[in-house]
Amino acid sequence: MLETSTVVAAPRKPIIRRHQPFKTSDARHPLDQLSGEEVLAVSNLCKHEAAARGLPLPIRFNYITAQEPTKQDLLCYERDTTLSLPRTATALLQLPTGSTVYEATIDLSGQPLLIGLDKLEGVQPTVTLDDCLDAEEVVKSDPGIQKLLLERYGICDLELVAVDPWYYGDRFAGESLPNNARYIQCFLYTRSRPGDNHYAHPLDLLVFLDMGTRKILQTFMHDTPPQIPQHNSNFHRDLVREERGFRTGLKPLHIVQPQGPSFDVTGNRVSWQKWNMRVGFNWREGLVLHSIGYEDQGRIRPIIHRASLAEIIVPYGDPRHPFERKCAFDIVDYGLGFSANSLELGCDCLGHIHYFDGMVNNKHGEPMVIRKAVCMHEEDAGTLWKHTEYRTGHSEVRRSRRLVLSFIATIANYEYGFYWYFYQDGTIQFETKLTGCLSTSGLSPGEGPLPTHGTLVAPGLNAQIHQHFFCTRLDMAIDDPHGGANLTVSEINCEPMPEGPEDMYNIGFVSTETVFNTELEAQRVANTATSRYWKISNHESRNTLTGAPTAFKLVAKDCPPLYAKLKSSHARRGAFAGRHVWVTQHSDAEFFPAGRFPLEAGADDGIADWTKQDRNINGKDCVLWHTFGVTHVPRQEDYPVMPVEHCGFLLKPFNFFDANPGLDIPPGADIASKDNQLQPTCCQKPALQGVMHVSKL
Repeated sequence: MLETSTVVAAPRKPIIRRHQPFKTSDARHPLDQLSGEEVLAVSNLCKHEAAARGLPLPIRFNYITAQEPTKQDLLCYERDTTLSLPRTATALLQLPTGSTVYEATIDLSGQPLLIGLDKLEGVQPTVTLDDCLDAEEVVKSDPGIQKLLLERYGICDLELVAVDPWYYGDRFAGESLPNNARYIQCFLYTRSRPGDNHYAHPLDLLVFLDMGTRKILQTFMHDTPPQIPQHNSNFHRDLVREERGFRTGLKPLHIVQPQGPSFDVTGNRVSWQKWNMRVGFNWREGLVLHSIGYEDQGRIRPIIHRASLAEIIVPYGDPRHPFERKCAFDIVDYGLGFSANSLELGCDCLGHIHYFDGMVNNKHGEPMVIRKAVCMHEEDAGTLWKHTEYRTGHSEVRRSRRLVLSFIATIANYEYGFYWYFYQDGTIQFETKLTGCLSTSGLSPGEGPLPTHGTLVAPGLNAQIHQHFFCTRLDMAIDDPHGGANLTVSEINCEPMPEGPEDMYNIGFVSTETVFNTELEAQRVANTATSRYWKISNHESRNTLTGAPTAFKLVAKDCPPLYAKLKSSHARRGAFAGRHVWVTQHSDAEFFPAGRFPLEAGADDGIADWTKQDRNINGKDCVLWHTFGVTHVPRQEDYPVMPVEHCGFLLKPFNFFDANPGLDIPPGADIASKDNQLQPTCCQKPALQGVMHVSKL
């Protein structure tokens, strides 16, 4: 039996259960989320139309969301806000029988009107949180599974069983399962008591089910008797207090802004330290930023038309059955918006906070608000710039602040924190913070004492090796009020000069710039050996001092290769992870680099397919895609809950400004800072003021 001890409070309910009822929203900018009333209007109309057309009932709502205007329409609206754009929503409907999917389009400009109902063939939509809860219910209520749990593992209390649903993925050669069924694979765990960390106790049981029919298709177990890892390892505060105790001596650290924050918010429009942008949110991408610009010499200069995290793939590296399918598409599997946390003041975010709510829906088509889904605050970011004149001792220093917009999503065992940082010098940074629990398994028969494809984190407990790849979609608009209609993307590499009379001292090196003309040319990987970076330039906008094209550069930081082979299911379905940079000619139909529905074999609407057209991108309206991530070989210290791992990238101005844009930040010292040093002794003389003296021999 597992280690046991006294019972503590039951684990927290799934986040979806903490989402609150909707409230009315008066804002109606074309990019605003749907209000609660609009979500209800869409679902009621869809239910009515489904009944009138004789479709099987009840229908299930995968998502209901506002439909963004086309880029051209939005740009026209931004130039003339007296224009009227139709208010449109889309809903993805699943029928209770089979795997039929319909996409409904509804005009909400006046009385709700159905303007399209399209049957989508050969696709499977996202697994929502409702799906996850339903899958667990299907597994745990099945008499065969109940009997198996009792006879094989001695488990009779189903409350101690946890089920993690993962998408099934491709069917391999020889499999007779029909296409386009809603297959899910479920990894099972048990707890030693309520509140216990179930990832410490994986079962060697994998269950495959069809969510369309709600039936178990097959199960997998090892032939040998089960060996459930026994060791308890917890992170719940009550259990940590009991098992380890808490450290002492930690004094309060407060972030105080007595005069309030420096940002202004009007609706979803934000301005801060010359930055301007609009905050959006949807079920799939979560936080989306629109119309990012920087005020310079009395005008707002566009930088990015639209920025979002577009896809995530998490391929695991254990090739043995049944783990060959273990690969998550964390955005389309669950939806980052659906999975967003309600953030807690003083815990997830510190300081003077402004929150934005997120509007989603449940399977019944009812509106659900995620309170405080997006956090915005400003924070100290160290030194922005400094120089001391050594001749006089005069020093100038300016501290850096940054505006932070963030949200956190729980994807089964993992938490991802997504952070957009805006700095006073015009730099934009995107960072992903990975934390949460490792997806664990027991050792395979014959494996040991150490796992082959992972790390032993407790006796008999394997944390499998895996990778995380994040792909951002950056619709750049450098200095162009027309949304970046004439941009050029280039690659810069540095290399030593060849030996010869031009470099007689063997110290010379040069940087070379290569302009991309077509989409196939622009499929690139990072290279630290050449200090490689990429530049997005507007040749119709010039630096007023030097005449150089205004530009921003992409600085890649965390760019591992994809280790799954090109012919693998992982690489085929997540082809975007095979390159760190892609550039495409803009299309309103191309938002998701793995396609809208990548969870069924044979999808052909991803970035690898788009770029086969090899469209011209030089001097065009083009979109920059950047893939970055981490290769995670788990450590003992990552268990039972992982300290945050960081990865991301920078976008930095390049000849965009005439000088350091942070020169105009006023000097000043933080009056709340205190000197905690003791009084100086004879060996601790105070520093000289004024002139810096240098002794001479």
